[in-house]
Amino acid sequence: MSCKHLVLKSFRLGILIALAFTSNSCGIYSFTGASIPAGTETFQVNYFDNLAGNRPGSIVEPGLDRDFTLALQDLIQNQTSLNLVNTNGDLIYEGEITEYSVTPMSATSQNTAAQNRLTMKVNLRYYNTKNEEDDFERSYSFFYDFGAELQVYDIKDAAHEEIFERLTQNIFNDTLAKW
Repeated sequence: MSCKHLVLKSFRLGILIALAFTSNSCGIYSFTGASIPAGTETFQVNYFDNLAGNRPGSIVEPGLDRDFTLALQDLIQNQTSLNLVNTNGDLIYEGEITEYSVTPMSATSQNTAAQNRLTMKVNLRYYNTKNEEDDFERSYSFFYDFGAELQVYDIKDAAHEEIFERLTQNIFNDTLAKW
């Protein structure tokens, strides 16, 4: 058997193995770890209302609701082949921001804060219109620590970037990566 025939046989065997694995799957897998449910083509992220101001100790941050909603939309768009729609999505994400607060984390010898923590909490309702067994409601929370000599305004951009990244990735993992 010539070398050319061996290469051709190996190539054909590789194609058959790849086809066997893809035809036995339950959904579509991406390189990001997403497991898109079969028949799912669209998703929608409804506006996450900022209700944090209603909670004692929380502060109101203008634009937080818009920025978080966009961050979740962007993550799903960038890590899946799903199309974003405004209505009738196959997968629906909705909820509200329930906490946005700063609390002291450690104290100095003069009983003043040495470090503060900005915490954001989001309540999510997830609906899979193709498989209602996947539906759930869950809270997600993450924080950003910063020095007490700084104000929220000073660290807001970096804090939001880190908090949004962690919250949206956790939501993504629970809904599409199933980790």
